[in-house]
Amino acid sequence: MIERYSRPEMTRIWEPENRYRKWLEIEIYACEAHAEMGRIPKEAVARIRAKANFDVDRIDEIERTVKHDVIAFLTSVADYIGDDSRFVHLGLTSSDVLDTSFAMLLKEAAELIIADIKRLMAVIKVRAYEHKMTPMMGRSHGIHAEPVTFGLKMALWYDEMARNLTRMESALATISYGKLSGAVGTFANIDPQVEAYVCKKAGLTPAPCSTQVLQRDRHAEFFTTMAIVASSIEKFSVEIRHLQRTEVLEAEEFFSKGQKGSSAMPHKRNPVLSENLTGLARLIRGYAVSAMENIPLWHERDISHSSVERIIGPDATVLLDFMLNRAIGLIEHLVVYPENMLRNLNQMRGLIFSQRVLLKLAEGGASREKAYSLVQRNAMKVWEEGKDFQEELLADAEVTAFLSEAEIKEAFDLAYHLKHVDTIFKRVFGV
Repeated sequence: MIERYSRPEMTRIWEPENRYRKWLEIEIYACEAHAEMGRIPKEAVARIRAKANFDVDRIDEIERTVKHDVIAFLTSVADYIGDDSRFVHLGLTSSDVLDTSFAMLLKEAAELIIADIKRLMAVIKVRAYEHKMTPMMGRSHGIHAEPVTFGLKMALWYDEMARNLTRMESALATISYGKLSGAVGTFANIDPQVEAYVCKKAGLTPAPCSTQVLQRDRHAEFFTTMAIVASSIEKFSVEIRHLQRTEVLEAEEFFSKGQKGSSAMPHKRNPVLSENLTGLARLIRGYAVSAMENIPLWHERDISHSSVERIIGPDATVLLDFMLNRAIGLIEHLVVYPENMLRNLNQMRGLIFSQRVLLKLAEGGASREKAYSLVQRNAMKVWEEGKDFQEELLADAEVTAFLSEAEIKEAFDLAYHLKHVDTIFKRVFGV
């Protein structure tokens, strides 16, 4: 999974070299803190920092025997440090290293995702202003409703991604906590000052209270937030898929030279990018469920969460990074067909202006019930007999008893529906 959906910046975060490097940083920071408190000699820390290293292959080899990754890591580190290794991991438990380093890794990943979100918002904004006044059919239940603009659709997406940016920044803050509080969180064998020192060096905040582990509601919030972001991307993708349908064809994924849509039908140009994004969103939502299942652990800790996080940590962040970058390219290069939008806008022979006619009849003195009945009976002629809505209204004596010809024609003004586009844009973009 990671190799297929990868950007180097994100996948490097989850490579063993980077993970073990974080472990080593935590161990050295802890030694520095102990030295400042007089628990170990300062000269020993200097030697530890100069010599400390590890060998990934050696760690794997040792782990095959000891069946414990942190012990295997510490053994490899000891090979480099020598006698001073007795000061490494002093008073710590494995989860002090694992959970604090996991927070560091998730923080790195979140910062990349936040940058991705900002780039996606920038692309959406460009397309929104490009098509700010490009009229198209607004639909509810998949049925023609009233006119909108394609720019408004993009503004809606921008506004949603702005909320996702806020959510992701909040999730980053929630996950940026570490703990070095010992086997059950009581600091029995390690001073809270060590935790404070290490967390500050690592760019984290000490958890106010922990057990042997950081509490997994933090992680659940992080993965659930990613699931919301992925679901927004799916929402945009589903809209594009609908707009690309042959019967609609108002927008279309860019089809590059040499690209092929079907092994059997050479004419096909399928929305494969959008469909791919839809599928990947399902995976990330599944990871969010797994993260929530990790919240209830036995007593001060069990290991049931560990196997889950080894998968969902890399996979969810790599996939969301991939999805965001694919969405950026998809929207940036989306082919828009204003002429087809206008064609579809006129497809229903004026029915889309029915609410305006209804309101004008009410303003002209008809009861709402009467106005609704008059509009609906003429609308049904369009549905069932292919009539023109405006012509039917003009020929209906009961309608013209309330409205003049000019008033009826005025109800079919497209600009009426778009008069507040500028207001909406100012709300969304602030300019």
